[in-house]
Amino acid sequence: MRKDVVTGQMMPKRQLIRIVRNKENEVSLDPTGKKPGRGAYVAIDVKIAEKAKAEHTFDSVFGVKLDDSFYDELIKYADHEQARQKLFGHE
Repeated sequence: MRKDVVTGQMMPKRQLIRIVRNKENEVSLDPTGKKPGRGAYVAIDVKIAEKAKAEHTFDSVFGVKLDDSFYDELIKYADHEQARQKLFGHE
């Protein structure tokens, strides 16, 4: 179980997207969940990803300034994963 940093809800890891900040302060999506660095999680939900963009959640979580392009990538990835879950289930 991990906490969604946007909603504060605890959820199984498989229902979350890991975002990671590395030593160079670069923030990226971590689809494998194995990249080195500090991680934070957000639910696989387009509406929650859009809320993260509106509130610049990961800027404050990681203490860096992120471009809107990062959040756009997150929303696109969340949309893709949400569609996969509808097709194949949560596994």
